[in-house]
Amino acid sequence: MTILDQFSLKGKVALVTGCSRGIGKAMALALAEAGADIIGVANSMNAEGSAVAEEIAALGRRFFPYQCDFSVRAELYDFIEAVRRDFPVVDILVNNAGTILRAPAAEHPDDYWDKVIEINQNAQFILTREIGKRMVGQGSGKIIFTASLLTFQGGINVPGYAASKGAIGSLTKAFANEWAGKGVNVNAIAPGYIATENTAALRADEKRSQSILDRIPCRPLGRTRRF
Repeated sequence: MTILDQFSLKGKVALVTGCSRGIGKAMALALAEAGADIIGVANSMNAEGSAVAEEIAALGRRFFPYQCDFSVRAELYDFIEAVRRDFPVVDILVNNAGTILRAPAAEHPDDYWDKVIEINQNAQFILTREIGKRMVGQGSGKIIFTASLLTFQGGINVPGYAASKGAIGSLTKAFANEWAGKGVNVNAIAPGYIATENTAALRADEKRSQSILDRIPCRPLGRTRRF
């Protein structure tokens, strides 16, 4: 067995949330490239799975698309039930779905706060609890959260996003403390600034963009694919 064989995901099933674009799409493609079949869910996902489905099929892997609005609790539970019904085993869960709404803290409305917390924090806790309990039962599983640079710093004009990503850091540790001894690894990846739709407003603001680039030793912003 070669070292690459030891990293193969052939025969595994990975559930990736928020995988229709950006970081989530890149992670879904990377997992498929390593051999996993992909359950993909996003609010913008159509029945055919769009571009991500075509790219995963080109890698010789299967893609199973689902549409779900994680800000609606009933839709989230319907999605979880569908996954339970359709897939006896989920080996990998990537909690990547998220949103960001910008307004200064003194003007940040309740509906901005509630929506961001529901999608970025509450839905991820519920999904991890429900999918993770089956992993605990089977004695194996891998769970990866997408945290953020703002897990560690507060950011500007995004108090809800910063709070939710701070919570993701703590949730990761809480789940890991309970489940590591039961065969389930729980980790988080905290990307820096990546050129995606979430950072479009920052990149369009010349002054803010330059101030961010000035703090990045290896410029420019990160990209979602290595080639």
